[in-house]
Amino acid sequence: MRIRIVGAGAMGRGIAQWAAVAGHTVELCDVRAEAVAAAVDFVRSMLERAVHKDRMTSGDAAAALERLVPLDDPWAPGPEVELVVEAVREDLGTKAEVFGKLEGVLPDSAVFATNTSSLSVTRIAASLRDPGRLAGLHFFNPVPLMKIVEVVPGAATRPEIPPALTALVESCGHRAVTVADTPGFLVNHAGRGLVTEALALLEESVADPAGIDRIARDVLGLRMGPFELMDLTGLDVTAAVIDSIWQGFRHDARLRPSFLTPNRVTAGLHGRKTGQGWFPYGPEATGPAPEAPVTGDAGRPVFVAGGRGDELRSVLTAAGAAVEDGTGPSADAVVLVPVWGTTVAAAAAEWALPAARTFGVDPLPPSGRRRVLAVTPAADPAAARDARAVLARAADGQDPYAVSVVRDTAGSVAQRLLASVVSVATSIAERSLATPADIDLAVTTGLGYPTGPLAWGDRIGAARLLELQRSLHATTGDPRYRPTRWLTERAQLGLALTDPGTAPADCA
Repeated sequence: MRIRIVGAGAMGRGIAQWAAVAGHTVELCDVRAEAVAAAVDFVRSMLERAVHKDRMTSGDAAAALERLVPLDDPWAPGPEVELVVEAVREDLGTKAEVFGKLEGVLPDSAVFATNTSSLSVTRIAASLRDPGRLAGLHFFNPVPLMKIVEVVPGAATRPEIPPALTALVESCGHRAVTVADTPGFLVNHAGRGLVTEALALLEESVADPAGIDRIARDVLGLRMGPFELMDLTGLDVTAAVIDSIWQGFRHDARLRPSFLTPNRVTAGLHGRKTGQGWFPYGPEATGPAPEAPVTGDAGRPVFVAGGRGDELRSVLTAAGAAVEDGTGPSADAVVLVPVWGTTVAAAAAEWALPAARTFGVDPLPPSGRRRVLAVTPAADPAAARDARAVLARAADGQDPYAVSVVRDTAGSVAQRLLASVVSVATSIAERSLATPADIDLAVTTGLGYPTGPLAWGDRIGAARLLELQRSLHATTGDPRYRPTRWLTERAQLGLALTDPGTAPADCA
């Protein structure tokens, strides 16, 4: 296939490398001739690096480079061009102008694809004489390494085009997911669950950015915490995406932005690229402050309250903790309550527990060696230090647990992050914006989560997750936490969250 790529920036040159290596002839062009030359040099360096690392042969690299054809004029006639991929700046007028000019010089049979990440594919196509020839083909940076592409049909896209683009993408070694033409498409939309909830936790002073990141990594198993991720992406970019998706979905509470971001963006605290974001960067940066050492009395008696405490009692007993039996705590015991979507304060009031020495523990099994202790405003600091020391205990031969201390909140940190991630994903499935399989594939590949959000919810169990979200909703009164129909129905019917279920069309 002969492919013309218009735009020789980071995305254009990445798409050019990807397509040329896969065996296609690639015309690379830009209104700036120097950008094309720089892009060709960059692709050459990437191919040489691949050869040096034994990822391809020198002959394959040379052949790929031969298939990369620099063009002086983006609007040159191209009778053999079968596909155009536009990768210019994110501006509707600019993209419409590009496709309008191409429509006049390329054959009617050529398919047009836009790499837009935030604009409506339908609106871009509407400027063409034939809007049916255009679809979205959204790659992620760096293109050769990010092996996922969103295929986005517009409202007028001809039905044969998305399957053809999917076949092309997968023949070149990437995975393709078909996504509705909605704000954020799929990957950016699904990614709002983590960062918006992390910002909400920070708004409420539940924990600081470093503390939330530690829990995200060590309890949920994410490779990067949400604040590290925002610093890597750039807070200016993240905040713009959050706002555009929230506005596009008509201010859906589930996607609500934070008041924290506008001032930070205005102040230039964008992350790595500016040297300061949620964390400092550069040669003088020391990174987040280390956690305070565990200093309490690990031998203090502990009473585990509530019906969810059996597993915690068992692991603390195995670690040699002085776990009390009976119906209530002794006068000296610290009280640990595994909370699920509720607060420690509510449990202390309901069960008449001593507020000064009652603390919450997140019952989610951690992916790493970290537990989470929640403290209320009534907590005795000495008792909190002892409770932390007890939770740090591990069975013989094992490393002690790190213990994060956070402010009491409904569900604690990891539960709220996980509930939000799954909630946004089930909302995407509920609206039929993508299939369950494509949602999980796109998120694991595009965002690097340890598992897809729907499969993650299935690990917890739909019924238990519904209980969590109902508790969060009831405790906070915030519509952000209302359960989706997708989750509610599957919990009631005993279906997996990953199961697309039966649709009316299946019964025709």
